[in-house]
Amino acid sequence: MVVLIQTQCASPAEARAIATALLDEKLVACATIGAEVQSRYRWRGNLEESCETPLQLKTVADRLPAVEAVIRRLHSYEMPELIATAVVGGNAEYLAWVEASLE
Repeated sequence: MVVLIQTQCASPAEARAIATALLDEKLVACATIGAEVQSRYRWRGNLEESCETPLQLKTVADRLPAVEAVIRRLHSYEMPELIATAVVGGNAEYLAWVEASLE
C-alpha cells in the first residue's frame, strides 16, 4: 500500500538532506520539498512560532519504520513530526510507479 508521509523541517537544507538520504536508500520513491511556511504551535506550555520547510514523501507501508529511523537520525527536532496517511485511491499508473520504484 502506498503511503504519504508529512514532516516539517527546520530549514530547506535539512529537508534536502533527509530527502536525499531516503532516496539514496530507496526508502521513498519521491520527496517533495515545499516553500517555507510559518508554523505556530504549543511546545512545553509555551506558544511558539517558527519558519519550517514542509517535506512530503511517497513510499509504501512496509518502509515506514526505516523511513522514521532516517528522519529521527537526521532531523534537528527533539520530536519531529511524522504523519503517515494511507493512499486509498489515485492515478493507478502513478501509484504503481511508487511501488515499482521501491522494489
